[in-house]
Amino acid sequence: MNETRVGCMPGKQARMLLEEIADWGWVTTIVLHAGSVFEFKGPFPTGTEGHGFYNLNGEMPGFHGHLNLDLVSHIRFQDKPHRGQESYAFVFETADNEVIFKVFVGRDKSGELIDLQTARFKALQAQYQQETRHEQ
Repeated sequence: MNETRVGCMPGKQARMLLEEIADWGWVTTIVLHAGSVFEFKGPFPTGTEGHGFYNLNGEMPGFHGHLNLDLVSHIRFQDKPHRGQESYAFVFETADNEVIFKVFVGRDKSGELIDLQTARFKALQAQYQQETRHEQ
């Protein structure tokens, strides 16, 4: 069930997006599992493919992991306030719409969204909303 959802990036774009986000600097990555929330604030690490995974190559100590990008059906654009502040995230989901993980646009030391990241997020969001409208 790898169909294109309206306003979403197709899962096959996951690696490209993660490679781009690795150049953005400070972001927040959240993993939700069994009612727990794991959060990492810092640069998203670069990765390489091997043994069926996208292997994150962050500095030590730091964020590491092995992502099964074949399970990413689509990447939803989350655009909603969080605790009264603007908030934007890429939500990596399975074909059953289960969240695998999220990468949020970063904030500066004063808690404001990083302008360049916000602009790039909105540009990607607009691009994929436009593309899926034309496909219908």
